[in-house]
Amino acid sequence: MTDHVIVTEEGAARVIKLRRPEKKNALTQAMYRRMSEAIDTAQNNPDIRCLVITGGSGVFTSGNDLEEFMEMGALSSEAARASDMTKFLYSLAHNVKPLIAAVDGVAIGIGTTLLFHCDYVLASTTALFSTPFMQLGLVPEGASSLLMPATMGHQRAFAMLVMGRTMTADEAHIAGFVNVVVSPGHTEVEAHKVARDICRLPAEAVAISRKLLRTPPEELTRRIDQEAHIFGERMGSKEAIAAFKAFVDRKKH
Repeated sequence: MTDHVIVTEEGAARVIKLRRPEKKNALTQAMYRRMSEAIDTAQNNPDIRCLVITGGSGVFTSGNDLEEFMEMGALSSEAARASDMTKFLYSLAHNVKPLIAAVDGVAIGIGTTLLFHCDYVLASTTALFSTPFMQLGLVPEGASSLLMPATMGHQRAFAMLVMGRTMTADEAHIAGFVNVVVSPGHTEVEAHKVARDICRLPAEAVAISRKLLRTPPEELTRRIDQEAHIFGERMGSKEAIAAFKAFVDRKKH
């Protein structure tokens, strides 16, 4: 349902807010489509100078809605590449507008990996970052296997992506993918301040400078495709099937 993603304009900033609190903002294919649309339609709109993505107070996102994932059945590698999640990742890769994330609470799976496509990340002291792909017998997505080692070094990336280690807001700040740590309930307010600062800068100079700083989109999409292909293969693996079965069993008890 599109009402699980609220898109508003705050001055020259477009705000994309996840609103599915009863499921800890778990992401559905419909939510991915709505977020992609919000990003894509901002690209050629000169009135939008900046994008903000937030989950509101208390939670950013618990990642993919695993129940929907299982209802879709074991994705083939080609289906994974054509999924709405992958299209959303393409939107992030091709985005030319400064992107700010406001993380208050848990950021699991893609909730963490999407942050490496952002230009400025604010986190509350209660934020927790986790990428539990291995526990589900899967592999990293979102070009995280490229972006995370580049941002915080191989060892930290290995601990998160392979070992599934959780990172606190302070640890994420030290690792370099969180700019500022703020009090719980204040991430959105502070994100709007950052957005206003960016929107006051010369738009063309910002766009050119951002492009110089970012990994080229064609390199990102190559890695997104590679990961999605393997991700799809892994969905049908014995390890993943057993992990998802264990997830279902836990839900029943």
